[in-house]
Amino acid sequence: MLCHPLAVSSVISVLLPFRDAAATLHEAVSSVLEERTVPLEVIAVDDGSRDGGAAIVHAMGDPRVRVVRTEGVGIPRALNVGLAHARGAFIGRMDADDVSLPGRFPAQRAALEAHPRVAAVGTRVSAFPDEHVGEGLRRYVAWMNEVITPEDHVRELFVEAPLCHPSVLMRREALTAVDGYRHHDGPEDYDLWLRLHAAGHALAKVPEVLLRWRHHPSRATLTDERYSLERFAPTKAPHLARAIGGRSVWMWGAGKTGKHLARALEAHGVRAERWIDIDPRKIGGVARGAPIVGPSAITRGEALIVVAVGARGARQEVRSHLVGRGLVEGEDFVCAS
Repeated sequence: MLCHPLAVSSVISVLLPFRDAAATLHEAVSSVLEERTVPLEVIAVDDGSRDGGAAIVHAMGDPRVRVVRTEGVGIPRALNVGLAHARGAFIGRMDADDVSLPGRFPAQRAALEAHPRVAAVGTRVSAFPDEHVGEGLRRYVAWMNEVITPEDHVRELFVEAPLCHPSVLMRREALTAVDGYRHHDGPEDYDLWLRLHAAGHALAKVPEVLLRWRHHPSRATLTDERYSLERFAPTKAPHLARAIGGRSVWMWGAGKTGKHLARALEAHGVRAERWIDIDPRKIGGVARGAPIVGPSAITRGEALIVVAVGARGARQEVRSHLVGRGLVEGEDFVCAS
């Protein structure tokens, strides 16, 4: 377990890993340091930079900033190194190309102090600049910004990562209890939210835009294979399989999205007994060895329905249909894409 014996209850430690980010690093660090209403420190982890980024941070001359050096170990390991050097009982996140907005950390700390079950609090975010924000990203940010309460996060957790990682403030105790960040072949932030949830912790958001989330063609979320959409199903599958808990499963969505998730679940012992689809060309057929039926075949209590549909707007249509049939989300069905 990761720990720090000298953790200070009032201090917020902001972990900011960077590599070759000289063009935006000063703005990112400065935006955090502008917050002077709460005690904070910035642990700037130089993960093998070759562009003088460390010198930029040192030149700022602020005693609240400490630079730690790693040798290109990647974001999860760099974050764990930063965590080991942090003094605070609250752990914040920041990326080297984003902009933290005034009032962010006081609002997040207040939310954590008011809600003991909540382990991680994000904020709403705005993506910029416009020329690098595509339609898919706009939809994702709009969806994420509407997931606010702990109940919202539970409902949406298996759909996608519901928190913007650099917007988050966490309880150090909860983070270390799940052994911090894991380096694996999927998104480390989504993996962390799933592990916190599995450990019984809640997630939430401050319903204000308090982070400007910069996007550019070289951003890791666009260039690193670990953040590709194909890696999300294998990341969520073991947690979803645990939540299913041995129940019979019907998969709604016999297309590419549903079959991709089904393959990931099969690796953890969960196999769909039926498939549900509205396409008359598919109904009566077979997918991965199980029959495809129409929605009229659904009977409450017969199986847990896992909704895995990829078409825009389809998830909400399916959700509305199932609720209209008297099924309860979280008990009778779960949305997973």
